[in-house]
Amino acid sequence: MQEDHIHLLVEATTPQALSQGMRGLALRLALAINRLIFRRGPVFADRWHGRVLTRPREVRNALVYVLANFRKHRGAGCGEAPDWDVFSSAPYFHGFREFAGEAPRSFIDNAVPRALAPPDESPVLAASTWLLREGWRRHGLISVNEEPQRR
Repeated sequence: MQEDHIHLLVEATTPQALSQGMRGLALRLALAINRLIFRRGPVFADRWHGRVLTRPREVRNALVYVLANFRKHRGAGCGEAPDWDVFSSAPYFHGFREFAGEAPRSFIDNAVPRALAPPDESPVLAASTWLLREGWRRHGLISVNEEPQRR
């Protein structure tokens, strides 16, 4: 999550399901954000960029991009960065090399700030497609120190 945009990996069975899901997510987030900051009106621009990922390496690269995107936006002089953004789903991710297939939250008590932690369950749904569930692992687990590729 950045100041002005969010990165997500989303699975959908059809283009229509994806469109409806994104519209529903935008509405739900806007209602929650408006309630939180005591305002009304639109929160998101009426656009989003999507790309269909069809190969294991593409999915692995997208996972790195989403989980480590905060490093790309971090300014100079920010000091030593944590292993992940506190607003990220990274503490719930089961594909980090350093955690041997377990989620960091299982090993690190303060991996998620107490105010942001859900009661007892992960806020991340399990992947339903082979590519996102296991296909990307053909190219190696992801390091907590890995950064998105520069273009």
